[in-house]
Amino acid sequence: MSAGQEGLDCKLSALSSKSESPRNFRTRCLICKNLYTNPKLLPCLHTFCLDCISGLEQFSVSQTGREVRSGSGEPLLCSESGVSILCPACDCEVKVPKAGMQGLTTNHLIQNEVLLESLNRPNIKLVCDLCNDGVAERRCHVCSANLCDFCSQAHRRQRATACHNTVALKDLKGGTERIVQPLMCSVHPSEELRLFCVTCDCLVCRDCCIVDHRDHSCDFITNVINQQGGFIKQLLKQTQPRIGALQEILQKIHSSRQILKEQLCMRAEEINNFTEDYIKVLEKHRSRLLKELEELRLQKENSLYVQEIQLEQILADVRTGVDFTESLLANGSHGEILLTKCVVVNRLKQLNEISYSVPAAEDDWIQFQSHAKAEQCDGFEVFGIITTKKIDPTKCILQGEGLHVAQQDKASSFTLVCNDQSGQQMRRGSESVRVSIFKKDKKECSIRTLLQDNHDGTYQITYTPRTSGCYVAWICVKGQHVQGSPFTITVASKSREHVGIFHCCTFCSSGGQKDARCGCKGTMPGGFQGCGHGHKSHPGHPHWSCCGNPSKSSECLGASNDGPYQNLVRTVVL
Repeated sequence: MSAGQEGLDCKLSALSSKSESPRNFRTRCLICKNLYTNPKLLPCLHTFCLDCISGLEQFSVSQTGREVRSGSGEPLLCSESGVSILCPACDCEVKVPKAGMQGLTTNHLIQNEVLLESLNRPNIKLVCDLCNDGVAERRCHVCSANLCDFCSQAHRRQRATACHNTVALKDLKGGTERIVQPLMCSVHPSEELRLFCVTCDCLVCRDCCIVDHRDHSCDFITNVINQQGGFIKQLLKQTQPRIGALQEILQKIHSSRQILKEQLCMRAEEINNFTEDYIKVLEKHRSRLLKELEELRLQKENSLYVQEIQLEQILADVRTGVDFTESLLANGSHGEILLTKCVVVNRLKQLNEISYSVPAAEDDWIQFQSHAKAEQCDGFEVFGIITTKKIDPTKCILQGEGLHVAQQDKASSFTLVCNDQSGQQMRRGSESVRVSIFKKDKKECSIRTLLQDNHDGTYQITYTPRTSGCYVAWICVKGQHVQGSPFTITVASKSREHVGIFHCCTFCSSGGQKDARCGCKGTMPGGFQGCGHGHKSHPGHPHWSCCGNPSKSSECLGASNDGPYQNLVRTVVL
């Protein structure tokens, strides 16, 4: 069996897991279909036997992007990058640790399930954990070890274990109580993992604290489980709602497929009713229409099918992560939770970062126009064509203030309205729109534009010219110019803003201050420096105090803040 077929079988087994009993599904590998032996947990939270994943094809991607694969399945050595495999259940890339497949996290929950099921199967006999020779008959709850009769008696005779309580394995058969096994240190096999290094975020034994983690912050598992477990619970709480959201989107996909099916049936019925009165020519025309309709059906169904498969895979991944985390928090010991914490947290974060979109409501995919003239068929004029709402660049229009005039260093915008072949506005977005605005005499000097999709068939284009001059704008949809494109935009130089106020006279605006001046340079008798009512220099109507310009919407042409008029009227005091 090829590696691709093997991976496909694993995916089908994972998706059909609902039909299997929960216990059988948890204790059997998806690859070999047997009870797990040395189960290893991948970062995507799928579990496989160590021997099964060791036989998977490995590959390595170099820094140049070239993918190197091993045809024989042997580990690859690549100095430029790490070796990876693909998860047979979800195609997630899994980087092989430096220690090899053995360095992957062991799934102790699965080991306990396998042990419990092994006790209930008459054809499987457990071996003593101490002598590795005799058949295990009893189990020590304190040491979590399976013992034969001889080792069980010796266990009770030793002073350190004399008070330990043992139970017959046959009494555990048929039960559902979890059998806890100790977590032993991989560096110091004789020591149990009872401590947690906060600095390194990992479980350690007593010897590890003395040697490799001497100056680190270490504490007993029972003291840190609430904080660490609470973090996993919070992350799980954020992930759980995604299942409902994905299921809702899948339901919309199913509804869209049903709508598509109903529309196809309706259009086919219209086509048949229209062509019944025609004999051979119309029968030929009907066949042509139905063939075109079938092509549209395949196109639309394929698109929905792809979306459905992608969302089903995301749902399967999220459900796997949630189910595993729930099982870990509900059934795992404190040490097991902390041991798999990094893997679980990383996977849940990855699942929360997966993006998915809600399919648009498309209820006008296919239309049949019975009164439209079709191409001639064997010299006869026939009616009836199938149309789909498709954008027509020649019918798209541009509108807005920023089409032809703009101002330097000031944002300007205009709107692109996308229409179909009949001139009706498209009610969806995500069209291929390209905008380019550059100087007429210097094409390499282009303006950075912002294209905003309003998802209703309109797109707002915003640009800010940094220099004045004449610019050329190209607006293309699907590689074709729209109406009015290309067109020119005249960018005026940056205007000066008024620094004064728009008033009638300085005498009133300043409250009668003598040193208040005005940009019109008018004065009043009596020592007043500004203009006033009835003076011959008074313009006779409101004007700007900074330059005397009588137009309120104008560019300031007078003195600046540091000019000769230091006491320009800036506030109105009446």
